[in-house]
Amino acid sequence: MNILSIGGSDPSSGAGIQSDIRVFSKLEVHTLTAITAITSQNTSKFGIVEPVSPNMLKKQLQPLFSDFKIDGIKIGMVYNSKIIKIIHQQLNKLKIPIVVDPVIKSTTGGSLIENNAKKDFQKYIIPLATIITPNKSEAEFLTKMKISAKNTPEKVAKTIQDMGAKSVVITGFKEDKNTVSDFVLEKNKKYIISGKKIPKINHGSGCNHSAAIVYSLARKKNVKESLFFAKKFTQNSIKNARKIGKGIVITDIGNKGIEEELSSAITKFTNIKGIYKNIPECQTNFVFSKQKPKSTKDVLGISGRIVKAGKDVLVAGDLEYGGSKHVATALLSMNKKHPEICSAINLKYQNTTLSKIKKSKLTVSSYDRSKEPKNVKIQGSTIRWGISSALKNSKRIPDVIYHKGDFGKEPMIIVFGKTPENVLEKILKIKG
Repeated sequence: MNILSIGGSDPSSGAGIQSDIRVFSKLEVHTLTAITAITSQNTSKFGIVEPVSPNMLKKQLQPLFSDFKIDGIKIGMVYNSKIIKIIHQQLNKLKIPIVVDPVIKSTTGGSLIENNAKKDFQKYIIPLATIITPNKSEAEFLTKMKISAKNTPEKVAKTIQDMGAKSVVITGFKEDKNTVSDFVLEKNKKYIISGKKIPKINHGSGCNHSAAIVYSLARKKNVKESLFFAKKFTQNSIKNARKIGKGIVITDIGNKGIEEELSSAITKFTNIKGIYKNIPECQTNFVFSKQKPKSTKDVLGISGRIVKAGKDVLVAGDLEYGGSKHVATALLSMNKKHPEICSAINLKYQNTTLSKIKKSKLTVSSYDRSKEPKNVKIQGSTIRWGISSALKNSKRIPDVIYHKGDFGKEPMIIVFGKTPENVLEKILKIKG
């Protein structure tokens, strides 16, 4: 997949082109770039802006369109009217997702668009947008409307939509002590996406958000799916923000976004031929944890389940921390003794599957639920007891732990691994 980022250069790599390269690379996307301006800034202050010539921007874009299949485009800093008109000229006939991030000011204080370029931005850039993502102050700047009881978020968003954008997201339009909410206006519907507020001033979260949206759209996800993915992706980048320079922290998504890695593995799992045969009556969950998880709230899972519908396997629910109880508890018990194990999935117990497990080179352990102490049943700690028992019986880290059930309890197989991809590799060896 190739995604084109059009925007300014940030030498601190906190935002702009450099930030997009970091994000898309972590998402395993090839990043194409066209620089509109060079900035002088770090994590403490903003210096100067020097725009590239319109001809130079044109000479960057034309070879890209003639050589590459471009799956999506993100437009960030545009700075002046001449640049705006070149972008419109080169992009206005394209039929691919375009996300516009209308950056007006840098977090470190610099102005990222000339005052007299506002009208041209409205006329030439906004109509290109599949989705435009202004924050509250940017939305107010573009519309000259202060969000209030009179000028509701919907009214402000509709004003921007009337400028030509297909969908409008006003990020952070409402904040309270624990929650931050985005207002979304699509063509025929409106809704709010809320998430936990992370009180951390940072450099780069807005860029990450718009980059995640265009990535998801390029993967053929719809607007709502893309926005939910981007919300969680951005929250994760803020949580992982690091103090690299002397000023504000720079966002970081880690080695790979946990949610993206698990989501990708779930998609691959559901596409395995005949995998419906391995879905148990209680259905399946696939989990992935942060390092050193302390509770199921630190484990990412599906809020519903992976379910069987005839010969099809469907994902019913969203990825959420705390989305799994039983498989997450099993992972916590395993991770407590073997911290490198951070992912797990439950499968249907079948003699054919168990036979393949025993023939493979995977390490297997089990426990007998009929031997479960009464006090454990009363306390509801069956899974912790079972995994701990299986670990005591294994000299090596088990790849698979199973039990044959008990009265009213379905037998089960749980596959463990360091990552979701590692779990998938093991499933391919043993699926029935």
